[in-house]
Amino acid sequence: MLEAGPRVADAGTAMIIPIRTETPVHRTPLGNYALIGLNVLLFVMLDFSGNRDLQQFKDTYFTLNTAYPSLHEFVTYQFAHADWVHLLGNMLFLWVFGNAVNAKLGNAAYVLFYLAAGILAAWGFALTNSAPLMGASGSIAGVTTAYLVLFPRSHITVLYMLFFIGTFELPAMIMIGLKIILWDNVIAPSIAGAGNVATEAHLYGYLFGFAATMGMLLIRVLPRDQFDMLALIKRWSQGRAYRAVMTDPQARARAEYGRVARPVTVLPQQREAEEARMDRISGLRLQITERLARGDSEGAAGLYEELIAIDPAQCLSARHQITVARQFYATGRTPQAAAAFERYLDTYGSDPESHEVRMLVGIIFARDLHQYEAAERHLAAAYQKLSDSSRRGQCMQWLSQVRAALGRTAPSDNPN
Repeated sequence: MLEAGPRVADAGTAMIIPIRTETPVHRTPLGNYALIGLNVLLFVMLDFSGNRDLQQFKDTYFTLNTAYPSLHEFVTYQFAHADWVHLLGNMLFLWVFGNAVNAKLGNAAYVLFYLAAGILAAWGFALTNSAPLMGASGSIAGVTTAYLVLFPRSHITVLYMLFFIGTFELPAMIMIGLKIILWDNVIAPSIAGAGNVATEAHLYGYLFGFAATMGMLLIRVLPRDQFDMLALIKRWSQGRAYRAVMTDPQARARAEYGRVARPVTVLPQQREAEEARMDRISGLRLQITERLARGDSEGAAGLYEELIAIDPAQCLSARHQITVARQFYATGRTPQAAAAFERYLDTYGSDPESHEVRMLVGIIFARDLHQYEAAERHLAAAYQKLSDSSRRGQCMQWLSQVRAALGRTAPSDNPN
């Protein structure tokens, strides 16, 4: 603890620095822009001018006096910085992680979340310290773990500066969980000391961001999706339970053959092989989800081919299955596209969009594969479900061509 000056909440790291994430931002993060702008503006006003009166004003109103704090200091300390290095480090972290979180929470909720994280970080620091405190990274710590909860499978591009400078990517769980939280704020300070960095404020901010965001997902204040931390935990739990059940040969037989299954005996080597197979299936499905989240449809399609080579009955989520099938078709792998579309229809045949997909499959079988019997089956079924007159007309046109190729005729208004 420094006697001569305040402890600073500093988000920066010395040698490995996050510079961007792969998470797309679909809404302009105006709240984050405003917070960054306000931090920079106040630094220029209070520090850059070198005016002693302004410096005194900063020390009085923008530094948290943990021994005798005023209520406003729990907010204002978040917007004061010791020097420009302190400011730039914090603003870089806020830019990298804050934009995506802001887009997810919305502007007003994000600003309130940011301020609440800073308030709890200051409270936690004040419990065990009597030094004054300034800096934004208690708040930014909350934003950082909020990003981890919302986008745990994303990747972060980091800049390294050792003997030379370069970049590489790390999974968010490694970069945030192991590097930023565990190493920077627990292990390294215990080895070399914290100096004038307020690691306690960071840790309370991380705790608030994680707990508050998980809570908002649990009570559905935030919209859920299949990429957040709760979904990841749920898939892991389901996969673990499924693999545990499938280690029982009787359960495996019932799953594959139904009530007619007979008792079977499985050797330990066979059981190990089956466990490895199930682990590989779970791993491939997770990798496909990650590739699609990053927009890598081609990579996902390649992994899907590995998946169905292991288990032809595997099917992705409806949206992902269609995306992979379209990727096959776009790259000229028409038989694989037709098979992937048919797997979607077999699994999600009751989906509202399934009749549109069925018509597409019928056209693929007719135009690209010249498998007219399969084309007729899909087109006739699609015609019964289509409600749009133009789509029904298109479907009937293809159905008439297919039946002509088969040497069959039917009235133009009767697909049966």
